[in-house]
Amino acid sequence: MPEPATTSPVTVRVVPLAAGECLNLAALTMRGAAWRVQAYPAGFALLLHPSGPVLLDTGYGPQVPRLMRRWPGVLYGLITPVRLAAGGTAAAQLARMRLDVRSINTVIVSHLHADHVGDLRAFPAARFVLDGAAYPPLRGLRGLRAVRRAFLPELLPPDFESRCDPLPFASAPAWLAPFAEAADVFADGSVWAVRVPGHAPGMVALLVREAAAGEDGSEWTLLAADAAWNVRALREGGEVHPLARIAFFDVEQERRSRGQLRDWLARHPRARVIVSHDLPETRPVSL
Repeated sequence: MPEPATTSPVTVRVVPLAAGECLNLAALTMRGAAWRVQAYPAGFALLLHPSGPVLLDTGYGPQVPRLMRRWPGVLYGLITPVRLAAGGTAAAQLARMRLDVRSINTVIVSHLHADHVGDLRAFPAARFVLDGAAYPPLRGLRGLRAVRRAFLPELLPPDFESRCDPLPFASAPAWLAPFAEAADVFADGSVWAVRVPGHAPGMVALLVREAAAGEDGSEWTLLAADAAWNVRALREGGEVHPLARIAFFDVEQERRSRGQLRDWLARHPRARVIVSHDLPETRPVSL
């Protein structure tokens, strides 16, 4: 008798992009680095899923520099200066790829900091998929209290809440240990979200299957959002300067989340790692 047909796993292509950049002192982002100003990309990603193109975050949008020219956003801009070139927004870059903004039906939001939601208003047809714990702690913040959390509520579309869908977290499969819960974003095993709060409330990272099979995790790409300022720090456990922790929503949660990601990477050392403010890793990873 013929062997029963097997279904290949669903795969998704990850296209790392960046919309603008911020400036910061290198010594604040990684302990032991030089006290010099460094530019960090505001990364986001295009996920080419079989059902259609999906975004993870948006980077900066044109409204961000405008908000940073008036009170209280000017404080945000003083602490973290922003540069956004003409034609550098997520929407403009997608247009050059011949992708209309209305073709984006889903934007997965890792967290609600301004450098991740700066262009949400450019996607009028999109549903916003995020952890249900991300928005409630920020919902009522305005003025200085919002800026203190790197949150600019004016960036959110007026109908933001009605367009939000919570990620469907449930018990995680064993290969996702040490994470006890995960969300199968498309219900096909191709993209998994895990909770990594601390840097911001309700922050999530994504594990995206880019190949049908691999070795030591090489079929997976970890999109780790702001779990670290650079890939090396996430893989090796580098700490930020204590002054940088002032901006964290919960310092202990941040340390625990980063440790879980590092633990997962130790079990899957050939997975590709992309963090929002560093150049993406390329394959293969040599350890």
